[in-house]
Amino acid sequence: MKVVIFAGGIGTRISEESHFRPKPMIEIGEKPILWHIMKLYEFYGHNDFIICLGYKGYMIKEYFMNYFMHNSDVTINLKNNKVEIHQTDTESFKITLLDTGLHTKTAGRLKRVQSHIGEEDFMLTYGDGLSDINIKDLVKFHFSHGKIATITTTQIIDRYGILDTEGNNVVHSFKEKPKQSGSWINGGFFVLKPDVFKYLKDDADSVMWEQQPLEDLTREGQLAAFKHTGFWKCMDAIRDKIELEQLWETGNAKWKIWK
Repeated sequence: MKVVIFAGGIGTRISEESHFRPKPMIEIGEKPILWHIMKLYEFYGHNDFIICLGYKGYMIKEYFMNYFMHNSDVTINLKNNKVEIHQTDTESFKITLLDTGLHTKTAGRLKRVQSHIGEEDFMLTYGDGLSDINIKDLVKFHFSHGKIATITTTQIIDRYGILDTEGNNVVHSFKEKPKQSGSWINGGFFVLKPDVFKYLKDDADSVMWEQQPLEDLTREGQLAAFKHTGFWKCMDAIRDKIELEQLWETGNAKWKIWK
């Protein structure tokens, strides 16, 4: 199955980093977060990617255009400009890089990949979210229910402890950063049938995928939820980047399921 990745947003909430490069190119362990996401899919046998570019998209193009060279041992003869490859350590990615516009919203970006999808079901996710989700189980679930769209849902950890004072000044209970009780959010990692493009209107460039299209799919009973209870983290702000970096450096990167 092909994997579409949204990688065109400006990333204003992490401007300390995105001012210099697109958000999906912000590094965790000296590799772009985009690479980490692709490695997860590759582990489950999905290595055909369509990346939706926008803000500073040329940097993503340059990264992958030079990826083979940067991950190979080479001899370069400057006299005749010949290059000899000795050994390489690269992934088996097949990557289609599409310029989907600087200010295009997510529904418009998705609509622009339609001609590259064909008639097969495909996957979609965001270029800033990491997880240890079992992609094999996700795909199996998608084909089991027959609906047009599957969304992965997850529960987030509160940033602050929750106190129960029961109307007075005495604390009766304290829970440090629990998962939100009963609250499930959009965790990305979609699986979609080609029929989903019928829900993307002609003016999709100004529409968020997370609004009108998903709302319409929900209204028609065509959106199923795959509940993921494991690790999930969105790199939304600089504190998230720091946390992910610390997890990587300490060997606790739960999303790293590959060797």
